[in-house]
Amino acid sequence: MKRMIEYLFVWTLGGCLYYGLELTFRNYSHWTMFVLGGTCFWFFYAQGLWTEWKDPLWRQVLRCSLFVTAGEFTTGIIVNKLLGYQVWDYSDQPLQLFGQICVPFIIIFSGLSALGILLCGGISHWIFGEKMPHFHVL
Repeated sequence: MKRMIEYLFVWTLGGCLYYGLELTFRNYSHWTMFVLGGTCFWFFYAQGLWTEWKDPLWRQVLRCSLFVTAGEFTTGIIVNKLLGYQVWDYSDQPLQLFGQICVPFIIIFSGLSALGILLCGGISHWIFGEKMPHFHVL
């Protein structure tokens, strides 16, 4: 039960943080971005717990960036293409795929993933009493 409460807290916080970022930088968002942001933040947290935060930071960022990219692509196909919500369109960006993902935003989301991983490590220790993560780059 404790782990379920942790996961729900982290998912909700991640949804709020990502939704807030979108409002700050785009002046709008969509409820599906709350769900996607929460799910990605949950993954940052869960992958750290699963590996006891022992993997080098670059490996965690790579793992999480792949998760975020897959999540964004899947969500984009469903939300933008199938349901027609038109939440985002990267068609005018370089190295894009169906307008749903593109290299510039993969790079941006990689940076956000690194920050999210560090934040999740702190949350696991300071809020939920897990062992203090010791992040290392290599």
